[in-house]
Amino acid sequence: MAEDGALPRVVLIATGGTISMRIDPERGGAVPRLTGSEILHTVPGVEEVARLEVREFGRYPGPHMTIDRMWELRRAILDAIGEGGVDGVVVTHGTDTIEETAYLLDRSLPAETPVVITGAMRNSSELSWDGPANLMSAVEVAASREARGRGTMVVMDEEIVQGAEVVKTHTEAAGTFRSPNWGPLGITDKGRVLFYRESRRKRPLEPETPIPAVDLVKVVAGMDARLVEASLDSGARGIVLEALGRGNVPPAVVPGIRRWVDAGRPVVVASRSARGRVLDTYAYPGGGHELREMGAIFADHMTGQQARIELMLALGVFGDELARVRDVVEAGRYGE
Repeated sequence: MAEDGALPRVVLIATGGTISMRIDPERGGAVPRLTGSEILHTVPGVEEVARLEVREFGRYPGPHMTIDRMWELRRAILDAIGEGGVDGVVVTHGTDTIEETAYLLDRSLPAETPVVITGAMRNSSELSWDGPANLMSAVEVAASREARGRGTMVVMDEEIVQGAEVVKTHTEAAGTFRSPNWGPLGITDKGRVLFYRESRRKRPLEPETPIPAVDLVKVVAGMDARLVEASLDSGARGIVLEALGRGNVPPAVVPGIRRWVDAGRPVVVASRSARGRVLDTYAYPGGGHELREMGAIFADHMTGQQARIELMLALGVFGDELARVRDVVEAGRYGE
C-alpha cells in the first residue's frame, strides 16, 4: 500500500489491442503501433492519480491473444505484485478477447491487489478514440482503496465490471462490456470511483498451467453429433456445449455426448442465451435432465467462452479427476 500522503503505485502492462492502433493506409486498416508509454502520454492529469510504471508486454491484436499468452500475462502480473509496494495493475488489451483474459485472470489470481483491464473500441486515428478516457478510468480504479479485494475487473466507458462476469455485447459500441446477469460493480465519475455492489467470488484455481485442449461447440436447430464426435476423435481433453435455452440439445447430438462421457472426459453444458443459468428442467430426449443423468456438467450462469476457460483451469488443477472437475465447475460455491 502507498504510504500516507504518497500517490498509489500502479503498474501498467501494455499488450496491444485497438487502444494501440492507428490506420495504416498501405495495409488498408488499423494495426498496432503505439507503445504503452505513448498511450499514457495522451492521458492528461493521470500523473496526479498514481505513480505509474509502464511495462511493454507486446502489441497484439485481440485475436492474437492465445491461452499461452494469457498465462504469460498472468505471470507478468504476479511478478509485478510480488515486488511489493504495488497498489494496482492496469492492463491494456484488445477488446475481442478481453472477456476471456479477464475471466482467466479473475479465476486464477489472488483477489487482494486489483487488476484492471481496459482498451478501446476506436483506434487512435479516429476522432472518437476512447482510449485515453478509458485508460484514465482504469488507473483511477486500480489506485482506489475500495478496489482492493475485488480481483480482476474490466473498466470501459466509465463502468466497472467484474472480470469473471464480463461479456462483450456489441461489435462496435463504446458501452459493449456488460455483466448481463448482475450489472456493473460501479462507475467512475469525474475522478471518483464509486462501487455499488460487492464482487461475486469463487476460490481461485491456480494450476501450473491451464489445459488448452478444450473445444467450444455451439448447438443449433437440427444439429447432429458430427462436431461433438470430431472434437473427441481429435484428442480434445474436454468440450463445452453452448446449448439451447436451459441446457438442451437436439436428440441427434446425444450419441456424441454419450461417447464423451463413456471416454471419461468432461462435457460441460452452457447456454447460448445471453442471460440466465442452465438447469436440468426438461426430461424429453436431448433435454437437460437426460444430459445430467448421462454425466454432463452444468455451467450455471457461465457463457460458453467463460465455461471453456473454467474447464481449462480445472483440468490444469485436477487432471482426470472428473468428480473434482465437476465440483469446481458445477458445484463450486461463491465466497471464500
